[in-house]
Amino acid sequence: MGNAVPPRLPFDDDLPLLGIAAWSGTGKTTLLEQLLPRLGERGLRVAVIKHAHHAFDVDQPGKDSHRLRQAGASPMLVASRARVALMMETPGREEADLAELIEMVRPQHPDLVLVEGFKAWPLPKLELYRPEVGKSLRVAEDPWVRAVASDAALALPEGVEALDLNDLEALTDWIAAWPARWPASQWPRERQCEESAP
Repeated sequence: MGNAVPPRLPFDDDLPLLGIAAWSGTGKTTLLEQLLPRLGERGLRVAVIKHAHHAFDVDQPGKDSHRLRQAGASPMLVASRARVALMMETPGREEADLAELIEMVRPQHPDLVLVEGFKAWPLPKLELYRPEVGKSLRVAEDPWVRAVASDAALALPEGVEALDLNDLEALTDWIAAWPARWPASQWPRERQCEESAP
C-alpha cells in the first residue's frame, strides 16, 4: 500500500468501480445500508471498500489471531465456515492504496465495487450532499463526480446528473445501471465529453 494518490487507477471493463463521496455527517453508511439489500434483490453482488481515518482494529486482544498478528504475522488470515478476515499491519504508510485494495476484492468476482471515502482518488463518483452539513459541494473541483444526490436543488456542471438523496428507488436504479455504463465512464468528465463528441 503506497503513500500517494496516483493520477489514474488501473481500470478494466470487468470490475466496475463507483466511489461514494461525501463529507462526514452526510449519511454515507446509513444510505449504503439501505441500498445494499435493494441492489442484492436485483441480483448484484456488491463489494464495499471503506476508508477509515484512524487506527482501527477488527480483532480482539487475547484471541489467537490477535496474538499471532502482534507477534508479527503479516498478513493474518482467519477463516471459518461463516466468514474470512484478513488483517495486516501497514506501518509507515500515510495512506491506504486503493488500487491494492481493489485487487484484494477482485478474486471474489463482485458485479460492482462501491468505494466509500477515498474522495481524492481518481475514480468515478456519486457525491452525496446535504447543505445542512455546512461543507462545500465537491463536484466543481472533482472532475470524476458523475452524479450528485442531494436533498436540495443544486446548480451542477454540465454532464453531472442530479439525483434525489431521499429517493431510494431512483438511487438504486442509478447504481444498479452503473456496471453497464462503466466501460464508457473510466475517465474524468472533461475527457468523457471529448470522447462522446462527434
